Amino acid sequence: MTKYLILAILPILAGYGLFEAWPLIAGPALSVASPLNNTPFPGGIVTVRGKVARAAQLTLDGAPVLHEEDGTFLVTLTFPHGGSVLTFAASDRFGRRATATRTIFVP
Repeated sequence: MTKYLILAILPILAGYGLFEAWPLIAGPALSVASPLNNTPFPGGIVTVRGKVARAAQLTLDGAPVLHEEDGTFLVTLTFPHGGSVLTFAASDRFGRRATATRTIFVP
């Protein structure tokens, strides 16, 4: 009887362990809501917003970006005339990275 009880409890414990370890296994996630790719900005002022999950550090073109405790970030930047490429990188404490790129244009 105890053998069957142990065989019933082991998969539950393994499943719970996998559920709790998922953030460590998955690595960072990065979602950029604004700006959309290939968007023109006539004034040159760009509001960048998005959300990051399971990340220790977030950078935009190599410069650190502060994010809230829930992972949201909001940055307002000014760009000169012409095209610019924004490169976002989120990394976790194990060195795994998630990246996103957006291209903008200031006429």
